[in-house]
Amino acid sequence: MPDIEFSILQPDCLPLLDKFYREHRSNMRSSSTAQSWVARQREIIGALSLTPVAGGYWLTGLFVAPQSRSQGVARQLMAHATASLAEPVWLFCHPDLLGFYEASGFTPAGALPQSLGEKLMRYGRNKTLVALVRAED
Repeated sequence: MPDIEFSILQPDCLPLLDKFYREHRSNMRSSSTAQSWVARQREIIGALSLTPVAGGYWLTGLFVAPQSRSQGVARQLMAHATASLAEPVWLFCHPDLLGFYEASGFTPAGALPQSLGEKLMRYGRNKTLVALVRAED
């Protein structure tokens, strides 16, 4: 198996990320306001986005191609994307994924930046989500 490369996707390559999401029937989309990170083995096998918010970042769009799952790609991708961040990183997840994110250093979030609190309320009308944060000590 070839080595996995983790890197920031340049803005002019965002159509590749959208193609990756579409190929795997994911509802996720790239964002021009976020920093997009990808894991590659020749082709994109995983991706996530980090959007700046007041006091930190919001992690969204984490997706790994089905054939590359259960190999640590998501954890490695999150680690690379957040390695140089000194600010907190928040995310919303389904309660079934709590253990996965806790193993990556996330804990239940107490307070959220206002913009994320509003999003969580809005998203929570249609699905059950848990807000998590990873803060540097």
